[in-house]
Amino acid sequence: MSFVRKDISARAKFRWSLIVFLTVTVIEMINLFTGRFFNRFGLIPGHVESLPGLLISPLLHGSFFHYLSNIVPLTLMSYLLLYHGVIRYFLITIWVVLVGGLLLWCFGRVAIHVGSSGVIYGYFSYLCLAGILSRDFKLFLITVIVVFLYNGLIWGILPVSSFVSWEGHLLSAISGLMAAVFWGARPSVSN
Repeated sequence: MSFVRKDISARAKFRWSLIVFLTVTVIEMINLFTGRFFNRFGLIPGHVESLPGLLISPLLHGSFFHYLSNIVPLTLMSYLLLYHGVIRYFLITIWVVLVGGLLLWCFGRVAIHVGSSGVIYGYFSYLCLAGILSRDFKLFLITVIVVFLYNGLIWGILPVSSFVSWEGHLLSAISGLMAAVFWGARPSVSN
């Protein structure tokens, strides 16, 4: 399978981003109306029984406010990441979820970690570095936009609050940087 970047239409980017938005929103509504029942399946570092949380925890949130603070950047960054192509979008998403999650499982503090913010940090760091490495003006412009809109994310990797998974943010950002080094410089092909 080729991981060469292949551009897709704006309509397709919108459709994929809408699928992300609706998936996370429906799961949030179910979780909200069940009293956060599914949060028990979040990722708990060092606990083998919580390893399925690698895949589940990015879809769960600790509160409705937590969901609201994540859904807009997740949807927007999904849209922007789709400029790198659908295959690369899924590759980067799987990489950030699994590698960032495994790093968190190995090095995070013992707590139930939930939320899409790790994915957001992975996307952010990937978009920042891959836009530079790609030598593609359009992707570099996306880097500029992401840095302009979300430069405040840098504070989320600092241990400023006991209720924020700063280590999840940091480790997912590192996984996004790793992905950019591996795949960010691969050339584009047109449709």
